[in-house]
Amino acid sequence: MFFIYRYLTFILYPFFILLIYLRVVLKKEDKIKFKEKIFSSNFKSVRNIKNKLIWFHAASIGEISSVIPLIKAINNSKKNIDFLITTVTLSSAQLVGRELSQYSNITHRFFPLDTANLSKKFLEAWTPDLVCFIDSEIWPNFLFKIKKKKIPLVLINGRITRKTFDKWKIFPIIAKKVFSNFDLCLTSSEESKNNLDQLHLANIEHIGNLKFTVKNKALDINDVNKKILDKFKVWCAVSTHEGEELIALKTHVKIKENYNNIFTIIIPRHINRVSYIENLSNKFNLKAQILKDGDKINVNTEILIINSFGVLSKYFNYCKNIFIGKSLIKKLRKEGGQNPIEAAKAGCKILHGPYIYNFQEIYNFLNSNGISCQINSEKELVDKIIDSFKYPKKIDNHQMDLLNAYGDKILKQTTDRLNKFI
Repeated sequence: MFFIYRYLTFILYPFFILLIYLRVVLKKEDKIKFKEKIFSSNFKSVRNIKNKLIWFHAASIGEISSVIPLIKAINNSKKNIDFLITTVTLSSAQLVGRELSQYSNITHRFFPLDTANLSKKFLEAWTPDLVCFIDSEIWPNFLFKIKKKKIPLVLINGRITRKTFDKWKIFPIIAKKVFSNFDLCLTSSEESKNNLDQLHLANIEHIGNLKFTVKNKALDINDVNKKILDKFKVWCAVSTHEGEELIALKTHVKIKENYNNIFTIIIPRHINRVSYIENLSNKFNLKAQILKDGDKINVNTEILIINSFGVLSKYFNYCKNIFIGKSLIKKLRKEGGQNPIEAAKAGCKILHGPYIYNFQEIYNFLNSNGISCQINSEKELVDKIIDSFKYPKKIDNHQMDLLNAYGDKILKQTTDRLNKFI
């Protein structure tokens, strides 16, 4: 089976090159650095050969965000260390630039296609001393090449859901061979650990989800828009999916019976849906505005639809009444939930529906400490938002201390495990 995978990646390599060039035209790839994904001539190493090199690979924004505190912690505690960070998406590369560009010993590259030749050339160019793959980044050609070169390999914040694991179980022998390449698997949840345990692997451990270690971003809404919002009773529905915007608008209409100055902010998970949400608002005769980053809020707006990436923290820091989506739609029950940690770190009181399969353990922690609360219907959402306006609340200092202490514990224990390989 692995031979078939290796053969297919070889045969399809020219097609992948064409696909990436097409993505460049569509502005979905960096117009200069995209060649790092497809040509070994762009695998130029800038490491200090006298230092040890730790290579972290994470696909996108969520994964790279979760390991930035870990990278900083290792960098602060160890001398003579260089870091290579590879990502897949353009937005994640931009995040690395914003967060880590001040460190001269940290280099970013795009992750190459997982072909036998490119993986071999990449490892020969960089010669890392430790490799850390994040979340569910499982690339067989790279994994077997790393193992063959006897480089320590760790899976960090490993996320192997039941749905994913059921696919691996179709080929159990192959699955065990692939995951046996890891010298240590640190899983993001007990579920992921239990799934990997079925492969009878050594060195599987669950410390906690690294996303708890991410610090709150000090981003705020500009003063002009803040003055406008201060005149209203504001709540926010974020990471919404189809069906949840309808619930949010009905909630707005119902609350308006009690508070004429109600203001609803909707931040869809996929911003290409903003026009749909605007049209839906019009059907309710609600004054909606699609807001791009830097725009001014119109004074007569009552439904604000956010049309920008990377701005969640601005609204978390302003509005403490947050509903997090992909949780009230029953058809998504087997893949429901969005990450609530950023909102919690901003001091928000979080509401969510019952379908939170992908983040069940995180919500268990938040619910047990009074940081989040499950609602099961549109009516319960209305009641909770009205209640929050009557009795304004946010996470208190004790709850915030619990949240930060939990993240600090996960960060320290993860750092300790990696230090054994450095």
